[in-house]
Amino acid sequence: MIIGIIGSGAMGAGIAQVIASAGNKVYLLDKNGQALERAAKSIKDSLRKLSFKGKLSENQAAEIQDRLNFTENHQDFGDCDLVLEAVVEDLEVKQNLFREVEMIVPETCILATNTSSLSIASIAAACEKPERVVGIHFFNPAPLMPLVEIIPAVQTREGLAQEIKNMVQSWGKLPVITKDTPGFIVNRVARPFYGEAIRLYEEGIADIATIDWAMTELGGFKMGPFTLMDFIGHDVNYRVTESVFTSFFFDPRYKPSFTQKRLFEAGFFGQKTGRGFYDYREGVARPEPIKDEELGRYILNRILAMLINEAIDALALNVASKEDLELAMTKGVNYPKGLLAWADELGLEHVLANLDGLYKEYHEDRYRASPLLRKMVRENTSFFPDTQQGV
Repeated sequence: MIIGIIGSGAMGAGIAQVIASAGNKVYLLDKNGQALERAAKSIKDSLRKLSFKGKLSENQAAEIQDRLNFTENHQDFGDCDLVLEAVVEDLEVKQNLFREVEMIVPETCILATNTSSLSIASIAAACEKPERVVGIHFFNPAPLMPLVEIIPAVQTREGLAQEIKNMVQSWGKLPVITKDTPGFIVNRVARPFYGEAIRLYEEGIADIATIDWAMTELGGFKMGPFTLMDFIGHDVNYRVTESVFTSFFFDPRYKPSFTQKRLFEAGFFGQKTGRGFYDYREGVARPEPIKDEELGRYILNRILAMLINEAIDALALNVASKEDLELAMTKGVNYPKGLLAWADELGLEHVLANLDGLYKEYHEDRYRASPLLRKMVRENTSFFPDTQQGV
């Protein structure tokens, strides 16, 4: 296949490497020649490291390089079977880009967007043939992260999502299919990991180091929420939270925090700027957590109940299958367990009691339990009754 990638930043370059490594000819386009040079060097360095580690032979690395073509000209997309954009998260920019590309590519060419938060239907609406538009959302860094979300729009032709799923599998990735709803699977279900952690901090229940400790040491998460937000960058994480909140018609479950907004406004984006929730400047010591297990269990149970509730609600609203929900959260954000399997393990009654306790305390709609959770508790059912575990 011949595949075009638009945007040569870290994401675009990573996707180009993945697709070329799977045996496809790739055109990586950017109107900024210097950006293309940086992308070419980045991919070359990445392949060299893989070769040094014995994961690729020198010949294989050279063959991948030969399949990569760097261009500043859209006309090179004239024979593409698929074009995927990975440019700035701006609806108007993406719509204009697809209008331009659609005039060049063959009628059979699929147009794909790597957006993480914008409506696929809105992007497709700009095209003469919206039925060929689909979301293919990679996670950063694309060569390392196995999960890819496939998102058909309401206009996408029947069967295209499954075709894309098969294609993505041939690239060595793990695809899941999700509805075109705000945040798709991962960025929707993961919101409480950040939002409820900040809420605990704002209320003075625990400091950031203690909350991170509880989630990693007691919960088994690879990173605590504050460390992860600093790693992602508040310029990205805050914007996604704000976008999801707005797109869900200001549902309080997704409400952003002023604490993170102030970091965003100050330019304290996290590790990339030297300051975020933590101070990464030289000579500044990282604060020590308060290793109180009772406090830690409260923190973990509160955040986990919110995460599980979000996953259950996504299932209730047919955002994705339970298998894809589990796969997305374990492979997309490296959660230690699928949230539905975790719910079974804890006991659905326990999860519901946690949520109802929070609702009784705060009387806030953000703590409302999913109707599906209540139904399952009433009927004494579980998500994985045969194995008691998910994916």
